[in-house]
Amino acid sequence: MSAAPYVLTFGETMALMRADHVGPLAHASTMSLGIGGSESNVAIGLQRLGVQAVWCGRVGADSLGQLVEREIRAEGVDVRVAVDPSAPTGLMIKERRTPATQRVSYYRAGSAGSRIAPADIDEQLIAGAALLHVSGITPALSAQAEATLRYAIGTARAAGVPVSFDLNFRGNLWSPEGAGSVYRDIIPLTDVVFAGDDEAAIAVGPGAAKELAQRLSALGPRQAVIKLGASGALALVDGELYSQPAVPVEALDTVGAGDAFVAGYLAELIAGRGPAESLRTGAATGAFACLVPGDWEGAPRRHELTLLASKEPVNR
Repeated sequence: MSAAPYVLTFGETMALMRADHVGPLAHASTMSLGIGGSESNVAIGLQRLGVQAVWCGRVGADSLGQLVEREIRAEGVDVRVAVDPSAPTGLMIKERRTPATQRVSYYRAGSAGSRIAPADIDEQLIAGAALLHVSGITPALSAQAEATLRYAIGTARAAGVPVSFDLNFRGNLWSPEGAGSVYRDIIPLTDVVFAGDDEAAIAVGPGAAKELAQRLSALGPRQAVIKLGASGALALVDGELYSQPAVPVEALDTVGAGDAFVAGYLAELIAGRGPAESLRTGAATGAFACLVPGDWEGAPRRHELTLLASKEPVNR
């Protein structure tokens, strides 16, 4: 491990298959194989922006588990992976039914990732981090995964390590009522909370974006960030409101854009920059993620952040 500050995250990363062409999956003759997972997406995004990231996870003793570990490690992320000999690596499949819409199906029940345990995340690794980032997907996977998330947050708080939490609601994993109850338990234990406006409403009730940020902040976090997709984002930081428009792009695949936004925001936070710059970078990284198929492949390097504002199509 480098002596440089690092962000620690953990969670389930799955193999990802997607049809190469638009249309019903039943008629797809070729598919591409990759990986995807909210927390590893954030780790890769941070790494590409020059922030050392550490990702912990559990995979099966199978080829898909090898793929997950190899791909994340190839991005420079410090990978700490446990191999489970009795559970498979999870799988998700993307179907692009029309050019503008896609459906994601998950095959993760009983997966190795859902069996992540406190022993998979070293206590000293948590205590030495500059920040711990967690996702609301983890407690939805299993009781053991939820216990692992609570262990990691408790360890971080005891060590004085800031905690970032992205609600990341997944409706096929649990109900809004079940998610909201857990969210309201976890949010007061965090320093930075991220949510889409629909996700924030699950935790604190419906309202305008500013009101949602205020309600989230009232639960305890110093920073409450509302992701609004094509409408941009806003952040309430120590009682002061900041807003940021989205960077306009022709989106090809929006899956992973929220994770890219989080990576951009956290990269500036770790660097000691203010909320306005954190939001600007988050908007840019989120936009980049929409430009290519895949959950993380479009995440930019820091020197690329200005490309979306460039009026020159060719740089020589």
